[in-house]
Amino acid sequence: MRTVAFVIPFAFETSLRFLRSALSLSGVRVGVISADPLDRLGPEIARRVAGHWRVNDPLNAGELVQATRGLAKQMGSVERLVGVLEQLQVPLAQAREVLGLPGLSVEAALNFRDKARMKDVLRRAGVPCARHCLARSPAEAKAFLAEVGLPVVIKPQAGAGAKNTFRLDAASQVLEALAAFPPSAASPTLIEEFVTGREHSFDSVCVGGELVWASVSRYTPSPLEVLQNDWIQWTVLLPREVGGPEFEPIRRAGRQALAALGMTTGLSHMEWFQRDDGRAVVSEVAARPPGAQITTLMSYAYDADLYRAWAKLVIGDTFEAPERKYAAGAAYLRGQGQGDRITAVRGLERAQAAVGPLVVEVKLPRMGQARSSSYEGEGYVIVRHPRTEVVQEALQTIVTQVRVEAG
Repeated sequence: MRTVAFVIPFAFETSLRFLRSALSLSGVRVGVISADPLDRLGPEIARRVAGHWRVNDPLNAGELVQATRGLAKQMGSVERLVGVLEQLQVPLAQAREVLGLPGLSVEAALNFRDKARMKDVLRRAGVPCARHCLARSPAEAKAFLAEVGLPVVIKPQAGAGAKNTFRLDAASQVLEALAAFPPSAASPTLIEEFVTGREHSFDSVCVGGELVWASVSRYTPSPLEVLQNDWIQWTVLLPREVGGPEFEPIRRAGRQALAALGMTTGLSHMEWFQRDDGRAVVSEVAARPPGAQITTLMSYAYDADLYRAWAKLVIGDTFEAPERKYAAGAAYLRGQGQGDRITAVRGLERAQAAVGPLVVEVKLPRMGQARSSSYEGEGYVIVRHPRTEVVQEALQTIVTQVRVEAG
């Protein structure tokens, strides 16, 4: 019987789905560390967990150490300390180091979390990636801009999910950004050259430092464009065929990048660009499962439960590589208009008539619901088919026919 401490800061549905998968494993006892009381996680989970320890700050390594020791008194010696959120990976690694538990090292976790440090590591290893500057003064920022030109992208040093990431196209925008958020030694600004190309993800599994499995997803349009235009309905496509020469450049660069950053055993999420000549350029990498329903999409594409596979991987160090049987895709439904409540959803009947047999999962916006602050929007539709072009056409039908209105 293996005893596991699972950190879930708050009862978000995605995190709860990973927790349920861990609870489904035979021969595993799971205790939960969270800022929420146990009943907030739901009655099913409350009945099945072997222990619960509430903390004030789940991102504080010291509190995680105390909580893990507290759980050990309830359940017996804890053998694994795990969690899925990107913001957790450094404090988890720090806590594991104190407790003597296996998992991603502190140095590797910092490589993945600190985006400027990440680019330095990748560049030293010869991995193709965007030039960058961690500007600690306006002068450093201007010197970098003079070197790479416009456009550029500015982002947090420890960002997640492309939040607070912006593209600057004009000198006036740069001056405004530097005036509004002047870089300093205490608060540096990460600036990157803007890389052109088709944006994808490379989601992969390593066991003992060896890349054993990978999946490719394609974004249309790019996440940055989606963030800058909150009305755009966007799509993620998992093509059926990912093992051919088209994706060999990212398989090669991905393996090189993960080794350089220090990935040992886990599921990671890599953003990358495919240039017109086929070359791959790595944007950034996270040492955690993907967001934006991509784990769900992979489960449909492979006809396998990737949530449960992740749990078996991080708890038992085992992974059975599934075969890709389908193409799959998600269309994200986002409100258009100036209001903060959803007032109408139009075009559902036409879309249903066109793509209904392909739909495998749907979450529709509800009348009156608050407008989402997430780039995932107010709802989504997931479709699946053995042929990639069928899924691609279905996604475009959904985002062009369905209109979510906010007022």
